[in-house]
Amino acid sequence: MLEFSDCTILHGTELEPYECKRFIVEQDTIRAIELGQPCDRLEKGTLVLMPALYNSHTHIGDSCLPDGATGMTLEQGFFRPEGYKYRELAKRSREEHLSHITAHLRYMARTGTIAHLDFREQGVYGSQLLRQASEAVGVRSVILGQFNDLPFTAEQLTENRAELSEAALQELEAMLAIADGFSESTINDLTDTAWQQIRQRTEQHHKLRAIHCLENAGYREVSLAIAGRGDLERALDVYDPHLIIHATVANDEEIAMLAKHQCNVALNPRANANLGLPLPPIAALLESGTNLLLGTDNGLLNSPNLWAELDFTYKVAKSQFGDALRPDPTAILKMVTSNIRPVLGGDAYGALAVGLPADFTVLNFHQGHLRASQNILASVVTRVTPEDVWMTIRQGKVLYRDPRASSLED
Repeated sequence: MLEFSDCTILHGTELEPYECKRFIVEQDTIRAIELGQPCDRLEKGTLVLMPALYNSHTHIGDSCLPDGATGMTLEQGFFRPEGYKYRELAKRSREEHLSHITAHLRYMARTGTIAHLDFREQGVYGSQLLRQASEAVGVRSVILGQFNDLPFTAEQLTENRAELSEAALQELEAMLAIADGFSESTINDLTDTAWQQIRQRTEQHHKLRAIHCLENAGYREVSLAIAGRGDLERALDVYDPHLIIHATVANDEEIAMLAKHQCNVALNPRANANLGLPLPPIAALLESGTNLLLGTDNGLLNSPNLWAELDFTYKVAKSQFGDALRPDPTAILKMVTSNIRPVLGGDAYGALAVGLPADFTVLNFHQGHLRASQNILASVVTRVTPEDVWMTIRQGKVLYRDPRASSLED
């Protein structure tokens, strides 16, 4: 059992801050919460209990190459088959690669993250490797597999008619037996016929579908040349993804399309900035009502530190709104907590309430830079660092505990 008393809690899906007299966990479930008064500011230090974080877009496989693509374009660093990432990953032994992935999953736990949606390269082998690391560390890896090699020639992609070969279909089935879903890099990597085949197979197996869209204008232009439709429209038509990544260069028409289709969109502002790409239209997407999530993207671009992502996203959004009032910090914090529910369902709530899974993070607001916060939610979004994470708990199991927090466990 875990029990906390006289603390502060961000309660429910709206992350409302309350004084909390008692918070009790039994096994994997929140059994009791005794709320006190609402509180949006602090007069003294406290522990703040909040939902644990979900990182909705990672490429944890290339975490073995930190900052290796510095000075490279998106195409030079990340496109198949000759991109830096793919050439370097092929050189890594299983043991070396596994050690890097495991270390970065442990860092996620250290920073309050209990789950991530990973776009895993290297086919069946890549999915197996990540599954092994996830089971060892306890951080949930929602694995979206990718073909080990592109299954079509450039000519076949331009013609846009070819079907997946029997060998590719067998690889897909083997991946889906391990992974939670599928995602190639862009809609332009496969033919419309192939995407329809994948959609059918993933529906049969009840698996997730995701895709990178509108990361740069080239994605749209190539798709228009091949299929007469932009990459977002094409993806919605032939693939019906559960999750869309980036939307970095989405225009007004495409933002309206995302809202109309009630899309889930994972933004990656730090990664976009690191590659010299435009920043995503966060303010316009928030106003559209699109369900937004946050990811840290490639391990070789960024550490999987969602606190840095929250701070950057909030301030970019404020600049885009052009005033000091919007957005409310709650809207940004929901992007790594309760907004996960429409994507994953199941036992992923991103919220704290009696009867829900005990998935939460304890923040040390006794720290000098936090103990006098005049807006707790804003301080969580902009001031918390990994050093302020006291404990990370997934389904009642402690994934990380600061050595100073041992006295808190009942």
